[in-house]
Amino acid sequence: MAKIAKIDVYNHMLPRPYFDKIQEIRPDLKDIGKRVRNIPVIQDVAMRLEQIQEFGDDYFQVLSLAAPPIERFTTPQQANELAKIGNDEMARLVAEHDKFVGWIASLPMNGDYQAEIKRVLENGDSSANGVQIYTNVDGKPLDRPAFEALFEMMNDYDLPIWVHPYRGAGMPDYASEDRSEYEIWWTFGWPYETSAFQARMVFGGYFDKYENLKIITHHLGGMTPYFEGRVGPGMDQLGARTSDRDLTAISKKLKKRPLDYFKSFYADTATFGSRAAMVCGLDFYGEDHVLFASDSPFDPEKGPGYIRSTIEILDTLDMPDSTRAKVYQGNAERLLKIKVG
Repeated sequence: MAKIAKIDVYNHMLPRPYFDKIQEIRPDLKDIGKRVRNIPVIQDVAMRLEQIQEFGDDYFQVLSLAAPPIERFTTPQQANELAKIGNDEMARLVAEHDKFVGWIASLPMNGDYQAEIKRVLENGDSSANGVQIYTNVDGKPLDRPAFEALFEMMNDYDLPIWVHPYRGAGMPDYASEDRSEYEIWWTFGWPYETSAFQARMVFGGYFDKYENLKIITHHLGGMTPYFEGRVGPGMDQLGARTSDRDLTAISKKLKKRPLDYFKSFYADTATFGSRAAMVCGLDFYGEDHVLFASDSPFDPEKGPGYIRSTIEILDTLDMPDSTRAKVYQGNAERLLKIKVG
């Protein structure tokens, strides 16, 4: 069959102008400084381009800004300004380098996010291929009325929303404690965040209301594929475990089973080299709803490690070449409205 392009749809950058502005606004954000200093390619474009030569002429990246979420440390005015700087840098990088075939806009969710969506998606050849949000807005769930315009707008634009998990050590593992230990907030908290976000979208009726809604969940949908029995037969019994509220009315409003809506999400292959997770996620979401992504450069090698391991798994899994082509290239081209090769 014809050669398949590999479109890596989730790679993180912190361009220097954006990073410098963060340091100006919040010089006390020590964690982000440590993180950037330890991963050179998150800022060094030349080094990144040299690094990815390992993966051949058919490998391409879609760029996004790295965490933390803009709204976590800014005023609304600062958030608007910072989002513009970061998004303009993403657009510039894609315009200047053929290896970068698309970019994801970040939003000032505590500011005028609607204006920024319109600006980045109606900018001609420099337009974004979608937007990135996090699983909460400074602790607030995304199914609040203040954020519904985001989903309505992206439904109308018919472009995807990338959802990145986020919580910090300040969310404890147990109610008796005041912080999370052993980075549990990241290891298990982030997959939980993703799945909780999905549930809020499902039971909030967002897929019934917005039929063009396309949401790409990071790390193959978090916990959801592994818990198919819980979101399937388990959530078919919504309300059976709750005595102080009648939740059965919510299920009656939905047009489908909860499981069907959970399968309506898209998911990427950033599973940190786990073959078992990849098999589980592909089985749950299906070949039309999984996109190749590595989460570069947050691997132990600081760039190529997760790319290499993800490609190795996808190339050796027992699947038809037609499925592999969709995951690597076809699904990304369809959702992002790009053409590679």
